[in-house]
Amino acid sequence: MLVLQTFFYYIVGSKHNFILLITGMQKTSERAAQANWMTVGTIGLFFFIFGFVTWLNGILIPYLKISCELTHFESYLVAFSFYVAYVIMALPSSWLLKKTGLKMGMMLGLFVMAGGALFFIPAAMTRTYGLFLSGLFIMGTGLAILQTAANPYITILGPIESAAQRISIMGICNKSAGIIATLLFGVMALKDGDALIASLKDMDAAQKAVALNELASRVIIPYIGMAVILVVIGILVKISGLPELDPDTENTGEDLEFYGSKTSIFQFPFLLLGVIAIFCDVGLEIVAGDTIISYGLSQGIPISIAKYFTSFTMIAMIIGYTIGVIAIPRYISQSQALKICAILGIILTGLAIISPSMMSVIFIALLGMANSLIWPSVWPLAIEGLGRFTRVGSSLLIMANLGGALLPLLYGRIADIATPQQAYIVVLPCYFFILYYAISGHKVGKRVKHVQEAA
Repeated sequence: MLVLQTFFYYIVGSKHNFILLITGMQKTSERAAQANWMTVGTIGLFFFIFGFVTWLNGILIPYLKISCELTHFESYLVAFSFYVAYVIMALPSSWLLKKTGLKMGMMLGLFVMAGGALFFIPAAMTRTYGLFLSGLFIMGTGLAILQTAANPYITILGPIESAAQRISIMGICNKSAGIIATLLFGVMALKDGDALIASLKDMDAAQKAVALNELASRVIIPYIGMAVILVVIGILVKISGLPELDPDTENTGEDLEFYGSKTSIFQFPFLLLGVIAIFCDVGLEIVAGDTIISYGLSQGIPISIAKYFTSFTMIAMIIGYTIGVIAIPRYISQSQALKICAILGIILTGLAIISPSMMSVIFIALLGMANSLIWPSVWPLAIEGLGRFTRVGSSLLIMANLGGALLPLLYGRIADIATPQQAYIVVLPCYFFILYYAISGHKVGKRVKHVQEAA
């Protein structure tokens, strides 16, 4: 906690200035009082949970590929099952939060996630891939509830122009958790992976079944612990002093007559294009973070080394987030940051496809830096001024997590047909679309402010 406080103080000069950064000088004194350390810490904790649960998939993919004897395509159903839950549950989550309120909805989301974690017990005991996927879907459902609440919350907590800065701080919490999760799980689940893979080749069917059953059982204790922690955090959220914010009144456009005349969410083309951009972004993040271990193994890199590759991607993202915290909106606008990320992603992808094995791994890991500021920049650009449509718009953006379900599957299919390295070509169209959104897509159908960020 002391390290985080020191970092925040460095960025804004003092604790008082940090609170002003989060709330904005333009907001009322009541808003400034709300945006206290408890509020910021609570939302940061949620993003930590998002990261811990989400980025475990990077280890689960090669782990389940071995223990359940899967193809590349089958193993990437891990990401599909997790992220397809966002598509199915995002709109119901918006309805739920409207009925229950923010705190109760977040508590329920944490409890749902705990239930999904417990599914891993029978899945591991029977080594049944379908049960693993069911548990991941349930955990994704809980995260859909949390994300539908937390992302618009942190976006409208202060000025929309600096929302990417606040979301970047949350991103640091998210990816720090990802590093911790992959390192811990890598040690517990794949500690002797190289020896196991080698020994499996010489085992008969009965011996192999015993070895793989033992490997599968290694997730039981970690996921029981995760379930307990999620329940405890859910109870703490219920009794916390987290304030409620109403997006209907906090996120109105500058031209009230123009935005107030809208009768449908489909009358905001900048939002709909933003949904596509988020679809691309989540797919890019998951491809970079969740395929890199399996890709390293395909290049002959030992699992004792490859199991850390997802952490390298997370470190690159944290570097990108830190740059965003410092630079946005002081030196560059949100749309400019988005443009830089898209161009960097195109360059790094090209280098990853044509480089030798270990060098290509480095470029794939560096894609984390290219991806880091896409979500923080697209989100505020996409929901600015939606007013009473903010909840529905946020749900559509959360549904765009479908990119994390589909793009890895497409990557896995191409990897089976061609090579894992050539399969990274699937991300290039996504970066080009994000570049379009950064240049002009975020302006389509939007009333531009008089004092507007440079595009």
